[in-house]
Amino acid sequence: MTDEAGSAGALTATAGGGRWPDLREVPFKPRAPWFNGDLQTIRNFLVVEGLGRGPAPPASRRMELPLNDGTGDRLLADYSQGEEGRGLIVLIHGLSGCSASAYMKASAAAFDAAGYSTLRLNLRGAGPSAGLSSDCYHSGRTEDLANALRTLQDQDDRIFQRGLCLVGYSLGGNMLLKFLAEYAGDFPVTAAATVCAPIDLAAASRWFDRRRNRIYQRRLLNWMLRDAVRLPLSSTQRDAIMAARTVYGFDEVFTAPRFGFESADDYYAKSSARRFLSGIETPSLLVEAQDDPWVPTASYDNVDWSVLPRLHRLSAEGGGHVGFHDNASRVPWHDRRILSFFEWVAG
Repeated sequence: MTDEAGSAGALTATAGGGRWPDLREVPFKPRAPWFNGDLQTIRNFLVVEGLGRGPAPPASRRMELPLNDGTGDRLLADYSQGEEGRGLIVLIHGLSGCSASAYMKASAAAFDAAGYSTLRLNLRGAGPSAGLSSDCYHSGRTEDLANALRTLQDQDDRIFQRGLCLVGYSLGGNMLLKFLAEYAGDFPVTAAATVCAPIDLAAASRWFDRRRNRIYQRRLLNWMLRDAVRLPLSSTQRDAIMAARTVYGFDEVFTAPRFGFESADDYYAKSSARRFLSGIETPSLLVEAQDDPWVPTASYDNVDWSVLPRLHRLSAEGGGHVGFHDNASRVPWHDRRILSFFEWVAG
């Protein structure tokens, strides 16, 4: 374990009456010159991915995971074997991400250094899974995660013996929380964590659509269009998505009708993790930043955490969107906090 991860032993009372590790005792302090939420957010693209200065992921082997849902679609994942006695951590990327995303590789490196096995999952239609998929994922398509884990267990019935932890980033975090409410009882999930999850998709859409985010909007929409045009589409569908000018517009003309929702608003309402939080029994850490330009911290403020004793919100003053590049370590702050939490849960 690196840096201050050993602080997991310190406990503090929560409003729900439970006992949690005091993860706030090591507050987030941004690394120069990445002093605000926007700079924290773009550092992954500029420095980690653009200049290749991020930590190298652990040596891994590619695994193929059939979904066995009648579609013939398969997912690809990068698996790294950890130390004897350590459990497995499955990482779930965000919107337009994949196993090669900067935050996925950085987390895998941190968890590997702590001895854990890691599996960086590519969701349906994402990254290298695109060539093996006739369809794509969305934030509420939790059955894909469940089917992938079942296949993983079928391929190696001992892979979960030392414990199973799950980590979701951004939209993958929303999917993970919904999954925990719906499927966690089917698997030996020890603990879970999310980073900057948009737990209220409608609120996140409004927040992201602000004028100040137009550069983010253009970039993310281009990534979404790139992924969508890989799929078998009619000329009408292709024309509709190419005409979209916002992420909301894309969800209105593509995501919602493709998956049987009445509208983008209906898709957001039925897929948002917030409506599933009360059904989560797995000890879970929800990390978020108050200066996140993509996800409003108000979504977390509006939840009564006192009635959710299995959930622990960790709100940092800074960190941006899945950034958390601080001055204490090359390992991102959120990864060190997640490790502390998992260590505490494991006892």
